[in-house]
Amino acid sequence: QVQLVEAGGGLVQAGGSLRLSCAASVSIFGINAMGWYRQAPGKGRELVATMSRDGSTNYAEPVKGRFTISRDNAKYTVYLQMNSLKPDDTGVYYCNARTNGEYWGQGTQVTVSS
Repeated sequence: QVQLVEAGGGLVQAGGSLRLSCAASVSIFGINAMGWYRQAPGKGRELVATMSRDGSTNYAEPVKGRFTISRDNAKYTVYLQMNSLKPDDTGVYYCNARTNGEYWGQGTQVTVSS
């Protein structure tokens, strides 16, 4: 079992920045992949960014160049730095871990005002 706890969401004006964190209950060093997904009101959950165990990253097209996923293995934590935020980035952001199974955090709300 892997427990994930997100933090760092909030209300920000367009053009601003936020950094989300996802603390895992176990070492993330051996986890195959960790990532961030989001769900906007009335829409399905979509991929934002992922990072594989080897450090390779993948970003959704709408966030490329604005968001950066990173990790601190010693702190069992994955981050999502979000810059140049837009109202379309509004939604609940979920942390995801894929190892022996798939695990989700409870989500953190990000609201970007215009």
